Amino acid sequence: MTTDAGARLVDGYAQVVFDLDGVIYLIDRPIPGAVEAVGRLHAEGRAVAYATNNASRRSSEVADLLSGMGVPAGPEEVLTSAAAAAELLRDRLPAGAPVLVVGAEALRAEIAAVGLSPVDRADEKPHAVVQGYGPQVGWTNLAEATVAVRAGATWIATNTDRTLPSGRGPLPGNGALVAVLRTALGREPDVVVGKPEPELFATAARRIDDGRTLVVGDRLDTDIEGARRAGLDSLLVLTGVSDVPELLAAEPARRPTFVAHDLAGLFDPAAVVRVPGPTDAGGWSVAARDGGLELTGAGRPLDALAALCAAAWSVPAVPPVRAGSPDATRALTALGLAT
Repeated sequence: MTTDAGARLVDGYAQVVFDLDGVIYLIDRPIPGAVEAVGRLHAEGRAVAYATNNASRRSSEVADLLSGMGVPAGPEEVLTSAAAAAELLRDRLPAGAPVLVVGAEALRAEIAAVGLSPVDRADEKPHAVVQGYGPQVGWTNLAEATVAVRAGATWIATNTDRTLPSGRGPLPGNGALVAVLRTALGREPDVVVGKPEPELFATAARRIDDGRTLVVGDRLDTDIEGARRAGLDSLLVLTGVSDVPELLAAEPARRPTFVAHDLAGLFDPAAVVRVPGPTDAGGWSVAARDGGLELTGAGRPLDALAALCAAAWSVPAVPPVRAGSPDATRALTALGLAT
């Protein structure tokens, strides 16, 4: 099963909003096909935006990074959790108010840019603590934040991503650092700005007067859930963090509209599938048997995935998935489900 009547997925949307890490690039290298996909969207006159939970770069720096990879981008197209957090604090605090910054220099710069005063120590009596990912964040920074929040400072987290992608696999993200303060303080942040909160995607969608917005992401717990909260369709690409086993186990709030291996799914109807699909379509059949799900038949692995999603999402817990035919074995191997 492809998209409606075999049409290109992108033709149903006026704007595509991309996550960055795991979708457009991995650390500092473009993911294969990403440069070409974005270039094709621009050539067709479609609006493009980028929404990232990464608070370690400013919008202008992200735009420069993308342009350096061959992806033309302007700062106005980039929505970061750092900038969104700074704008939130600007609207809540008096001008010049001290804000304790835990994170990278980019977050500090965003706080200063909105007329607030970034500080480093709790004894500077900050009105708020803003916490974002930074590779140099250490115990001293977290200790100062703990003292400040206990003294009454508002605690703002740019995002709660548990991990971030790398060439060596997922590494601790800002959510892991937020968990340190959560443990020390015994409570949650007052506000989480980034995905899965809907504001980054909602802001992007408001920029389009006519037409629908599609969100493209690699994480179910941030990109896809955030899109659903914003009322937008989503495409999960399997080039980053979330994989097929995680997709099959996804709770309803984290289920995408479409799945593709990569960004080719935007343009090639054969490279994308709507999920869930019927359990007996696309040449495949999925049935509950002997305490598991058995896949039989032949066809595209993506159609098998759509059928498996239908079966897995209809039960409380995902049972083991087994192949009932040689073609099914090959499909499960292609989907990362072979045992």
